[in-house]
Amino acid sequence: MNNIAIVFWSATGNTEAMADAVKLGAQEAGAEVSIFTASDFSADMVADFDAIAFGCPAMGDEVLEEDEFQPMFDAVLPSLNGKKVALFGSYGWGDGQWMRDWQESCQNAGVSLACDCVIANDAPDDEAVAACKNLGAALV
Repeated sequence: MNNIAIVFWSATGNTEAMADAVKLGAQEAGAEVSIFTASDFSADMVADFDAIAFGCPAMGDEVLEEDEFQPMFDAVLPSLNGKKVALFGSYGWGDGQWMRDWQESCQNAGVSLACDCVIANDAPDDEAVAACKNLGAALV
């Protein structure tokens, strides 16, 4: 059985709702899933999981959350090579530049993403929830 971690940061609950849908999709595909907030996950935990989904909304000028999520992600990034990794998050403005930048930082670090990233404008609608469930299943 695949062991998957879902690590997220959410201010409004939108990205948390997406994390819950990712979890459901992975569980329905037969994985064992653990869910963590960014402050509860660290680089020394990466080896415990076959795959990891990271979720963070766009903040400020379309960047990752800078106090908890970005430092955690920077710390785990060197440990992600060879892992199945997926990204998701919500936004309320802009055009998704934060996700494109995030994908590029993963690619520059040699991390291969297991599937297309999922973004939702504000609260995830039915289409975004279905995409999150598919993302979870793709990690299994």
